[in-house]
Amino acid sequence: MTDDVRNIVLGVVAAGISAALGWIARTYLWKRKLRRKQAFFGLPENSASLLVVNRDPAAAEPAVHRFDVFALLELSALIKDCGAHVQVVTQDAAHQGFGERTEFCVGGPGSNRRMVAHMAAMLPGVRVNVDPEPGPDRGAFQIGTERYRMDPGVTEYVLLARLTAGERRDTRPVFLFCGQRAITNQAATRYLARNHERLARKHGSGSFVLLLKVVNSQAYGPDVVELVGDVTRAAQTPLPAAAPRTSHRAP
Repeated sequence: MTDDVRNIVLGVVAAGISAALGWIARTYLWKRKLRRKQAFFGLPENSASLLVVNRDPAAAEPAVHRFDVFALLELSALIKDCGAHVQVVTQDAAHQGFGERTEFCVGGPGSNRRMVAHMAAMLPGVRVNVDPEPGPDRGAFQIGTERYRMDPGVTEYVLLARLTAGERRDTRPVFLFCGQRAITNQAATRYLARNHERLARKHGSGSFVLLLKVVNSQAYGPDVVELVGDVTRAAQTPLPAAAPRTSHRAP
């Protein structure tokens, strides 16, 4: 074997080894990233999850608002990425407890009975005005002593929560997307899809409740979202009988 042939063979072998090591490293990093994602969502491979669908309160017949449909599609993509399975049920047919499998619950208490039950059990510090009559407080959030009013299409709010109950390590989380309008529900699911890695680093497998503000949805849709703050403590602390209020509304 001449020196030239030997050099070529050694070069091919070195390139093959480098490619194999690179593939192994990328596979390891991808699997580690997937495991972290699965742990955050409580969705190990081939696990089951529940997607609770709300109803459109403006429709005479049972229906789902198109923005809520978009939210469900984004959540379905997240679940599929984790290699899990999903069962879709309507808000009035989800007659089961929580913690056995991950649940994604979409829609405010005015359109989702399941959300009403979750908020009463796990978010006693939150009140949502579900009065159908027009008025400045329609759809407003009361979180502790703070009240957040919406200006439809301009400034709207949505709660994004990851909640767990009990001390068992295998307890699955419940994700809540409680918005003042359907488009804010989609904004919250999109925010979660884009920021789940950062949220996992900050909160781990614990509970959190975030208040998000959707800005100018009539122009930008669900894409422009601002984090107002982490309201976990206020949301999980029962409201006093007559709490003082500080109102927030768009100018």
